[in-house]
Amino acid sequence: MLGSQWLQRHSETAKTIAVFACGAVTATTIYHVLLTTRRQKATLKLKESIPDQPHDQPASQLTEYGSAPQPSITSAEDTKAAKIAARARKGDFDEELIFEQLARNRIFLKDEGLAKLRNAFVVVIGLGGVGSHCVAALVRSGVSKIRIVDFDQVTLSSLNRHALATLADVGTPKVHCVRRRLEQICPWARIESRNELFSSQSAESLLAAWDYELHDGEDRDQEPDWVVDAIDNIDTKVQLLHYCTLHNIKVISAMGAGIKSDPTKICVGDISTSIEDPLSKATRRRLKLLGVSTGIPVVFSTEKPGPGKAALMPIADSEVEKGNVGDLGVLPDFRVRILPVLGTMPAMFGYTLASHVICSVAEYPIEYSVGDRGRDKMYEAILSALQGLEERLARSVNGQDAVGLKIPISRDDVAYLVEEVFRGRSVVSGLTTRLVLVRWNRPESGTNMNRAYEVEGQKTSNLKIPDLVLMTKEEAQRHEKEILKGTKSPEDIYEQDVLALVESRHQEEHAFSKYR
Repeated sequence: MLGSQWLQRHSETAKTIAVFACGAVTATTIYHVLLTTRRQKATLKLKESIPDQPHDQPASQLTEYGSAPQPSITSAEDTKAAKIAARARKGDFDEELIFEQLARNRIFLKDEGLAKLRNAFVVVIGLGGVGSHCVAALVRSGVSKIRIVDFDQVTLSSLNRHALATLADVGTPKVHCVRRRLEQICPWARIESRNELFSSQSAESLLAAWDYELHDGEDRDQEPDWVVDAIDNIDTKVQLLHYCTLHNIKVISAMGAGIKSDPTKICVGDISTSIEDPLSKATRRRLKLLGVSTGIPVVFSTEKPGPGKAALMPIADSEVEKGNVGDLGVLPDFRVRILPVLGTMPAMFGYTLASHVICSVAEYPIEYSVGDRGRDKMYEAILSALQGLEERLARSVNGQDAVGLKIPISRDDVAYLVEEVFRGRSVVSGLTTRLVLVRWNRPESGTNMNRAYEVEGQKTSNLKIPDLVLMTKEEAQRHEKEILKGTKSPEDIYEQDVLALVESRHQEEHAFSKYR
């Protein structure tokens, strides 16, 4: 009886709650309907208040970034140049004048090479300091079909490194600025400008076959001969390089030109060989996760950061305190800090990109080394000699078994020590030939083999990068005999200037090591 009364009482409570719940849902629904209706009426009223567009002022659609598209003509001179270019692109231009303008390229590449270059279709993505110099060099050299892609506008800070922008171009899209200037230089070139942001969604369209102002009888299915990546955002860069790799499109990529100043350290090589470059390292890692680890030529610099050199500017504490630093960017995933850039370096990166594309298209012999400047065999020989030295030192102390001994030094470490730390010269004599790496000081107990893993069959030396110096083979033999296996110290046999040089190089390496 009590159980029945309890069920009846709670059943009535449940019904009451259900009624209230239904009422709340109904009220919420009615509220949203009224709110939607009110919004629709307000929108309609706003649209009705907008006056009709005059016929002499045609409306244009906003860009995907909410800004008005800028006109490509800004002056009477530009108007005149655009008209000349429009006729020239249709063939109304003396071919002899074109050959005269390209005379130096013609002599260098010969008629066959220049013809290939003039028929090539190149896509350049990114028109900042690197891309603008690259596209300018390509067009000036004879490439007559170019698609340029960039979403950004010219700013005052662009003018320290941009190839074609002037003060009058500040605030205008970079693609319009570049096309306008190049029409004045090479009016016969067909330059398709795309004021867009490259992404995985726009890739197919931006890298599609050439279909801009096609001539009679021209190939309507011409795919890009080369794509130039001059993007400075890692996410977008990776998307482009991955897409090109998957679709077998030739692409060359510019790595970081920021915080660089030494033109002698600029290299061209496969992305797998690009060392000492943070942007390349990050790009390489992300591509590897996508299954791409090689096959992409890149332009990069092996210049090391160091004391007194430019560095990435930190974000102000006041901005960090506002919350997510990523929200400070104009677009998602784009950098929020200003990069220190010496205006000359992006230009050299851009011209290096252009040179590679020009020579590849014209089938001109390219003989530069891939990243390591032809010293790969030397590094391998130095590494092998160092391995032999460590084995001899292990055997010389209590008869340690050196069979299978491994040293924690790689070929890249050798290249770093030889080129960056010791500048390719012996610390003793300054000679540049027959070089080897040796320990500077005698280890207290031979090579101090790490016995923790010896049970598992791993024999390792405790050798570290700061332990090493660069000498000639003859100097190293004496050093090994008298110091590493003997009883003398470096202070006993070397002059003060040698000791000071070694100390200086080791201090420098310690400062460099945090950037590796």
